[in-house]
Amino acid sequence: MSGEGSPQLQPVDCHDLRVAVVAARWHEQVMDGLVAGARRALADHRVEAPSVVRVPGSFELPVVAGALAERGYEAVVALGVVIRGGTPHFDYVCSAATDGLSRVAVSTGVPVGFGLLTCDTEEQALARAGLPGSVEDKGYEAASAALVTALTLRRIRRGYETDGD
Repeated sequence: MSGEGSPQLQPVDCHDLRVAVVAARWHEQVMDGLVAGARRALADHRVEAPSVVRVPGSFELPVVAGALAERGYEAVVALGVVIRGGTPHFDYVCSAATDGLSRVAVSTGVPVGFGLLTCDTEEQALARAGLPGSVEDKGYEAASAALVTALTLRRIRRGYETDGD
């Protein structure tokens, strides 16, 4: 399973971070699970008022993530799912969304939690969506990663280059 070896991040206090979630609409059941997982992570990390924005599909995630970063959000969580079909469309969308989200993070300095599932089948997506019976919760993981990274960046920008680990 893809989650093997993942770090076990403990929730930290992020009540003063400005956080946004941008989520695609395609594959509603999977997306509902990813968004719910991100909301659980934000609550566990004490994020008080996250913004949630929906876009049509995963291809649109980078442009909206970039706009949110430019609006002063300190962390953005990007959630989407692309399921392989019979055409190269899967490869193009996955590549464009991944490259675009990476560019947003690097060019703005705002961490983007990568919650884009790229799966061969709907069953694989459901297994990672954080739903009852799922083996992974990628929405939760993406939100936690963005939050911890935002706090790390805050420490670095304030002159604290290590976190003591």
